Amino acid sequence: MTGRTPPLVGAGLWQAVMAAAAGRCQCRGTCGTSHAKDGGRCPREHDGYRQHHGGGRVHLLAAPAEPAALLLPPHHVAALPKQALAAWCERCHDATRTATCKAQQATAPAAEPDVLF
Repeated sequence: MTGRTPPLVGAGLWQAVMAAAAGRCQCRGTCGTSHAKDGGRCPREHDGYRQHHGGGRVHLLAAPAEPAALLLPPHHVAALPKQALAAWCERCHDATRTATCKAQQATAPAAEPDVLF
């Protein structure tokens, strides 16, 4: 992993999560990609080069490890301990969050329509 540039806020927590992840995205397929070529884990590393979608640098973020917790409000996520966090690349984070949201909506009971009579 090349130089770790921490975020402005929560740098200590972010660095602890990145150290535990060895600077690599910890997605194991919850994003919808099997990551089979890379042993079942996303190959993206922090500050590594993004080969697709315009290139640029990969910036990992510390977010809840459990997909369902990705839907928590930000103030709940901020209170999570480092053991409940994982390193995510933007692509895997967004895809996992979207898939979790769709699954939650599909299993939610249908709201009864408001009726006047």
